[in-house]
Amino acid sequence: MRILTCDEVRQAELQVVSRPGVSTLVLMQRAGYAIAQFCLSQFKFARVCVVCGPSANCGDGLVAAEALRRVAASVSVIVLAKGLDELAPDAAAACSRMEAEPIWIAGDTGFETDAARAALEADLIIDAVAGRGFKPPLEGLSRKAVAAINAASGIVVSVDLPSGLDPDSATPLHERNQDVVFAHGIITFVAPKPAHVFAGPASGPIAVSELGVQPSLVSNQTGLSVITGQEVAIAFPPRPDDAHKGQCGHVLVIAGSRGKAGAAALAGIAALRTGAGLVTVACPRSIQATVSGFAPELMTEDLPETVEGAIATEASEKIETLLSGKTVVVLGPGLSRNEQTAEFVRRLVTHCPLPLVLDADGLNAFAGHCNDLKPRGESPLRVLTPHPGEAARLLGVSTKEIQADRRAAARRMAQETGACVALKGWRTVVAGASGETWINMTGNSAMAKGGSGDVLSGMIAAALARHADNTSAFLHDVHVAAAVYLHGLTGDLCRDMLHENTVLATDLLQNLDEAFRDCESQMDRGLFYLHR
Repeated sequence: MRILTCDEVRQAELQVVSRPGVSTLVLMQRAGYAIAQFCLSQFKFARVCVVCGPSANCGDGLVAAEALRRVAASVSVIVLAKGLDELAPDAAAACSRMEAEPIWIAGDTGFETDAARAALEADLIIDAVAGRGFKPPLEGLSRKAVAAINAASGIVVSVDLPSGLDPDSATPLHERNQDVVFAHGIITFVAPKPAHVFAGPASGPIAVSELGVQPSLVSNQTGLSVITGQEVAIAFPPRPDDAHKGQCGHVLVIAGSRGKAGAAALAGIAALRTGAGLVTVACPRSIQATVSGFAPELMTEDLPETVEGAIATEASEKIETLLSGKTVVVLGPGLSRNEQTAEFVRRLVTHCPLPLVLDADGLNAFAGHCNDLKPRGESPLRVLTPHPGEAARLLGVSTKEIQADRRAAARRMAQETGACVALKGWRTVVAGASGETWINMTGNSAMAKGGSGDVLSGMIAAALARHADNTSAFLHDVHVAAAVYLHGLTGDLCRDMLHENTVLATDLLQNLDEAFRDCESQMDRGLFYLHR
């Protein structure tokens, strides 16, 4: 889902309201119902207070109030105006249809009335004060409204963005010295804006409702996208009733070494759990039985090994046999940094005709050999999944430099290698071979444990295996981005069900079903979450 500026969102809306049967009033009604749906799906409440300014958000908030009136114990509406004549036509129309008279506030003392104080004691407060296109600072009554909302004890959901925040600014909220609503959740429309992705504007979920608008038809100044369940739906469509295992791809995982059999098994099981039809794990002979013991669904191949229990150079002689009949290759988890293994990895990458996910020690094999990753002719898709340290070794810079500008580092690596790069870490960046760049907002510190990256590599392979006949570089990149989002979302669900200290990589495998259902729900409801 592309990240658009306010002007670009406005252009998209103007395009859609020019169609027969669609008007700004229709979009307002859709937005109001989306607000109500978001609140009901994410929060528990009995009493609601909607605070509306005389802005574009006012009508959205009024429609939401009427929708919530059907289910909430009580709904109060505060409007920062003297009367209907101060509201935009669509908002005035929505206000005139309300069942109950709103609390009108104008002047300096409006929030000191008994009615306003009682309304702000609600369990849920909907912030619809400042409208789209707002530029700080807040002034007058709007500033007082933000202070009153922040002083209240209820859950706060902001419409479009927390009032007081510049939607086109990427400056983090904690670095700003301005009046801003502290929101627990945000529901925005048409497309996310820079502040949604980079400013950290809410402590809880951020969702987007496209309102039936097609934002892909306008320009994109940011050149960036954010990943949602929408991309997951593209990468993992429903299986046909007559599907068989051969249609879902055969993933080959080349991984493991003595003491690291778990890495190979995690990658293999992750590919199966994410939808691959078949998975074969090729590993050093001494750990083959251990890998097989993790899951009976895994097929295994033994490879020649060094005295240390790592894959030996002689394994290169089996490359052709290993690749026969496979769809995608995962190379790297738990391989060790043995020089013989590194040589085997470099030979395999050079000759592999299949889409390849290069992870962990597979990447380390190219430290000082980054030029060997450059495409030669019609090379197949390659996906690199470095953490910042691995990225630094590949590019010959410090980890600090990578972290200073993660987007630039990921794009540089993608350009120099011709690969799709998933630079892991907080807000994983997916820089596609097609030139597109995605920001992922799922995932959390509970996933900072051994094995999480191995699971991701298997999930990416499964996403690619589902689309073996695809020749579009852009769609390949979308499939990688979808796996990254799904991986992080699973981690978020595990953290919420367990505890950030107790989550293991195997918990991700056991709860992938919940993440898939979450993404399917996003598609069904038309509410796409940047994060939960």
